[in-house]
Amino acid sequence: MPLVRVLGKQEGVPDIHAAEYRGTFSVESDAQIRQKLEEGTFAQIVNALTGRGETKPRVAATAGKSGVALEGSFDDIQHSFRKQGLTDGLPIIPPTEQRVAEFLQLTDRSADDVIAFLPPGNLNATPRNIAANAVMAGCRPEHMPIIIAAVEAIAHPDFDLEQLGTTGAVNPYLVINGPVINELGIHFDMGLVSRDPNPAIGRALGLIIRNIAKLKPAEQYMGTFGYITPFALAEDEGKSPWPPYHVEHGFDQGTSTVTVGGTQAWGFQGYPSGTDLKGMLDAICQDVAKKIVPWGPLMHKDAQMLMLLITAPVAQALAEGGYSKADVAQYVFEHTRYYIRDIELILKHGFCCGETETIKGLVEQGMIPPEWAKLCPDDTVPALIYPHVINIVVCGDRTRNKTQALHAAYVKPVTKEIKLPKNWNALKKNRA
Repeated sequence: MPLVRVLGKQEGVPDIHAAEYRGTFSVESDAQIRQKLEEGTFAQIVNALTGRGETKPRVAATAGKSGVALEGSFDDIQHSFRKQGLTDGLPIIPPTEQRVAEFLQLTDRSADDVIAFLPPGNLNATPRNIAANAVMAGCRPEHMPIIIAAVEAIAHPDFDLEQLGTTGAVNPYLVINGPVINELGIHFDMGLVSRDPNPAIGRALGLIIRNIAKLKPAEQYMGTFGYITPFALAEDEGKSPWPPYHVEHGFDQGTSTVTVGGTQAWGFQGYPSGTDLKGMLDAICQDVAKKIVPWGPLMHKDAQMLMLLITAPVAQALAEGGYSKADVAQYVFEHTRYYIRDIELILKHGFCCGETETIKGLVEQGMIPPEWAKLCPDDTVPALIYPHVINIVVCGDRTRNKTQALHAAYVKPVTKEIKLPKNWNALKKNRA
């Protein structure tokens, strides 16, 4: 119900009428559902349909105008920001006018230019409010071009920002490529997501999503178990035997980019080992299969992504054996598979709607290939229906044989150029 009220206000219906079903229908019997509908929900539906609600046009506003909004001690600022729900629960750096001004020096855009319109909050992201959130996160001014590009990326329709609010909890993250990696010391090797400055850059993305896009936990950010803090990583371009991610996607080697992605998994890592390359690839496929819920690809088709992180030793072994990135992705597509019986089980007992979906039904809806309806329980099908949703990035400990599969439904990766200010070298030198 809080979600309904927030969405109503943001969509121009501030006193939207709503009916509430008190229960979890996916684990309740038909008799229980009928009883709850008859005893409460149905009357609310009638009232909602026959009442009159005020409507207002949906308009864009701008968050974070200039000027002093609050004065006080460090503790006063922390308390006020927490009370307003502007933090992620951790202490923030107060976004003073002076600190924000320092960040604005690291972009050629005017402070109140519109960088992007971010739903569902329906607010314009500008260099000024982007900078304020970056300050709060603990970033440095020279990170400003990265964060502006990340905002442009999350605003792209392919990323589908509003869908981050799914109860399945899509955690956003950034992949950085190009010369800016070494210029700013972005980590790509051991412990990369946990070493300064990577955590602050990821946290800035999370605060922007919270404060400008207005996706706040338990309001519109409806993840059942919550979210991990967004993270940032860079590709190990120096040790990768393959072209970097951004070059694969049409950018020049000397251009710096940021890619925004999403994952519903961050867990156990794969350990591809030995000298049998197909055996190593099969081990990678087995790890990938653990990170994907079988019904996800069926429902979302190519509105999903798999980012496979591979350490340099594994990538080098595969490359020496003749495998390109595209070859590895194709192998993962062909050999990461599920048994039909496992898909049928999860559709009946592990799907959010509860006992309502079948393979036959999905075929009739045109969501999966028709030949699947003729398969036997022991037959297998690809875990990912489309090979182009698989992406590979080389990073992580340069001495270990590891992979990490990051899969998410609803979102696609989006890459944007990091546009440095004209006087970038002089500004960077002055801050060194």
